[in-house]
Amino acid sequence: MDSGFYAACAGLRAQSEALEVAAHNLANLNTAGFRGQETTFRSLLAVSGPAVAHGLSNVLNVAMNNFGVLEGTHLDMTAGNLETTGNPLDVGIEGGGFFAIQTARGTRYTRNGSFQVSSSGQLVTAAGDLVLGNFKLKEKGGISVPAGAVSIASDGTLSVNGAIAGSIQLVEFAPGTQLTSEGGTLIAAPEGSAKAVLQPEVKQGALESSNVNSISSIVTLIGVQRQAEMMQRAMSLFDTEFNQIASTQLAKV
Repeated sequence: MDSGFYAACAGLRAQSEALEVAAHNLANLNTAGFRGQETTFRSLLAVSGPAVAHGLSNVLNVAMNNFGVLEGTHLDMTAGNLETTGNPLDVGIEGGGFFAIQTARGTRYTRNGSFQVSSSGQLVTAAGDLVLGNFKLKEKGGISVPAGAVSIASDGTLSVNGAIAGSIQLVEFAPGTQLTSEGGTLIAAPEGSAKAVLQPEVKQGALESSNVNSISSIVTLIGVQRQAEMMQRAMSLFDTEFNQIASTQLAKV
């Protein structure tokens, strides 16, 4: 079978995966604290070792067997805008860092500070996961929030009726740390890679908006769709050509 068909097939698969990423970004345009994902492509040279050893990897062969595949995605770490909500349990991060959250899968991280108080009096996310306390105050099991007026200082210290109840943990990661999106706003990181932010800055009564740009995301989505359509047409042409060869040329052999 012509290697051009394989190249078109690989291209279609890569563009289909990129289309899912673009659609996911647009779907979370209004999700607080969402970090958009960016795709990375690479070339896959489908030439075996024996072919290279025998000098068969000439320019034409390389061109025909150079397949484009999706290498992966990475998070866009650009900060979103802080939008005032007036809810005393909403917390927006003004500088760098992430909130640490205890989930059923382990510790995860997020920029979404839409918090609430559970029935047991713990500070939790909208999904019910514990918001972890400051490293230094040994509040890793969560923060207890008694009834009363809640005040959250710029350094994350949480007070109720003027009495300190705890301090919201803010962590950061060294440049190059592999951060993986787990859908929505939750992010996974290698164990032990989180370090406490030395000078945390948060704002009570505000949430960070998604960092997805609606216009550029729509342009990207349209571009990926067109690329996918081109790959589909190429595969259709190759398929038609194969059928013609099978019906006319092979019959003469």
